[in-house]
Amino acid sequence: MTSPGAVGLPPDGPRLRVIVADDSYLVREALGYLLRTDPRVELVATCEDGRELTQAVETELPDVVVTDIRMPPSGDAEGIAFAKRLRLTHPEIGVVVVSQYADPRYGLALLDGGSDRRAYLLKDRLHDREHLIAAVREVAAGGSVVDAKVVEALIAARTAAQHPQLSDLTRRELEILALMAQGKSNQAIAENLFLSKRAVEKHINAIFMKLGLAHQEDVSRRVKAALIYLAAETD
Repeated sequence: MTSPGAVGLPPDGPRLRVIVADDSYLVREALGYLLRTDPRVELVATCEDGRELTQAVETELPDVVVTDIRMPPSGDAEGIAFAKRLRLTHPEIGVVVVSQYADPRYGLALLDGGSDRRAYLLKDRLHDREHLIAAVREVAAGGSVVDAKVVEALIAARTAAQHPQLSDLTRRELEILALMAQGKSNQAIAENLFLSKRAVEKHINAIFMKLGLAHQEDVSRRVKAALIYLAAETD
């Protein structure tokens, strides 16, 4: 565990005290750099596992913890487990979980018990410092942030659970089906999604096949596919 300083002139008021935890040295350094070079943040410690993180929280009493989802000692959703423990021991501390997984199970587990002071970000979005800083500031203020890709995965999981007819559709097929339900033509769908018309036609044929509408008349199955989608949306 290290205790680096902050770089840059402080803004009006105190900096947000932040701890970073990740078992990858390169990720720790990258996250540390993004935070350390922002004058609104004071990076007070970096940790490589859950044990170091627990000790650092007790020593530094940060405003926010930025943690990987998988770390030693458990190696499996350690960041989520830590966030749950912190909810009981230090409910005033915000937690930003960063992960390479847009898995809805992790998102649901993190938000179980309340979404306040919790954020779930994907690592591939963290090249944008403002994205990370905005999440840190939001959870410190009592709010929550969930990456758009994780939200999409949560919605898709909910739809699949409640409507088995849609569970086999890919995310792209669900997007196309949603536009079909709006009455858009294949050409309009292609322009909306920046696809070729032929690609849209292939996706629509796959949708019909998965919904069991492959052998019905074209107009009829298009309407029925839209009705299946709209029935799911209204639940």
